[in-house]
Amino acid sequence: MFSSVKPFEGQQFSALRKQCQQNRTLFEDPLFLPVDQSLFYHGNRIGKVTWKRPKELCEDPHLFVNGISAHDLHQGQLGNCWFVAACSSLASREALWQKVIPDWKDQEWEKEKPESYAGIFHFRFWRFGEWVDVVIDDRLPTANGQLIYCHSNDSNEFWSALVEKAYAKLCGCYEALDGGNTGDALVDFTGGVSEPMDLLEGKFNQEEEARHQLFERVLKVHNRGGLISCSIKATTQADMEARLDCGLVKGHAYAVTDVRKVRLGTGFLAFFKSEKLSMIRMRNPWGQREWNGAWSDSSEEWKRVSKGERERLGVTVEDDGEFWMDFDDFCKYFTDLILCRLINTSYLSIHKTWDEEVMRGSWSRHDDPLRNRCGGCVNHKATFLQNPQYVFDVTKPEDEVLICLQQQDKRTRSKEGKGENVAIGFDIQKVELNRTYRMHSIQKTVGSSIYINSRSVFLRKDLKEGRYVIIPTTFEPYLQGDFLLRIFTDVPSACK
Repeated sequence: MFSSVKPFEGQQFSALRKQCQQNRTLFEDPLFLPVDQSLFYHGNRIGKVTWKRPKELCEDPHLFVNGISAHDLHQGQLGNCWFVAACSSLASREALWQKVIPDWKDQEWEKEKPESYAGIFHFRFWRFGEWVDVVIDDRLPTANGQLIYCHSNDSNEFWSALVEKAYAKLCGCYEALDGGNTGDALVDFTGGVSEPMDLLEGKFNQEEEARHQLFERVLKVHNRGGLISCSIKATTQADMEARLDCGLVKGHAYAVTDVRKVRLGTGFLAFFKSEKLSMIRMRNPWGQREWNGAWSDSSEEWKRVSKGERERLGVTVEDDGEFWMDFDDFCKYFTDLILCRLINTSYLSIHKTWDEEVMRGSWSRHDDPLRNRCGGCVNHKATFLQNPQYVFDVTKPEDEVLICLQQQDKRTRSKEGKGENVAIGFDIQKVELNRTYRMHSIQKTVGSSIYINSRSVFLRKDLKEGRYVIIPTTFEPYLQGDFLLRIFTDVPSACK
């Protein structure tokens, strides 16, 4: 997972910190200055912004106050609930946030050794197949003495504001974080693979069996340390952030913080009753406004659960933005779900591990059709097979295969105007077992992803034993760009 970490823009944290400590100066990042260009693409939308270090905002700053928790976060003035939701998912997983916030004890403010503080921090994100280490100074944007963007419940806790600044630097500026995609942030925090699901399309609300299978899948991703987020589609601009009668908010990303089967009944007899409810707990990044239906914080339903079970589930009656729902209600109201699986490819783990193949490639243009590698999707019959082709084998009778195609993120180039991703997708063809050369005529299509202009496209597919070719493409022909193709199988697939 962490084989090598690349310093972003060549900045080495330990060398820069040492230099500041020796010169008794506080770090000032020359690559991300305290100016409007670090906040906005064009012009200022907020008014006067003053950049201040944590020490100027409070007496006794810390990265963490009483540890890290999903309750630490408040959104601020940016449409980045998607990023805050990803942060609250991250906060609930120690093994994960310790990768994003490396050596946190070493980075923490120390009362005993004030001279070790140098106003410099570093955080790590997974970008396009590698981990990058992003260095920042701790000058944060404020107005009227308050942090403008993501901040904590505790006025002297700064991890969320600093992680957000590092992510903004990686993306070009703070405004690049406006209206992003939770799935992308979850991947950037973990190097995992995110699977977006449309709950309306899957008819989970109507079909009990489908709902049951979905819950089992969500539970499995949660139990294996994955991250999960959900939302309710807003169909119009007026709908954005509109609050429904049941207390849920449309067009707004929620972090799922727990998934459980809860035993009903109280006392000794509860153990003999087999009734267990599928429950899911989530958190609103605003830190208040909760679901007010069945199983909400002070609802009657909780009387059906023993006190011990309630304590185990951490049921509180505060309007802290965190609440439980029955999975049936969840499927009734929520329309979108993102499962970010952590791909554990180590052989030492107890859980199922995946074999991962990573291929880097590009769609490139050439006048000679035999050398052209950007032929567009299958609608463009004449050029479709001029795309890059990857062959892999399924060597057991049937295997669950996960395929993820990611394009180089265009948002980071948005300074020259907002970068837009192109529509991408891929086809899987079944071919002869002895095929060693590229296909020049279409064989048997056994699966294809959707085509969408998001950063990545995901497909989960059960494939029978045999040899297959994946053809990653842009939707339109002759569009160029770099991509990363990741293939996960149960047993090695010898992709090439």
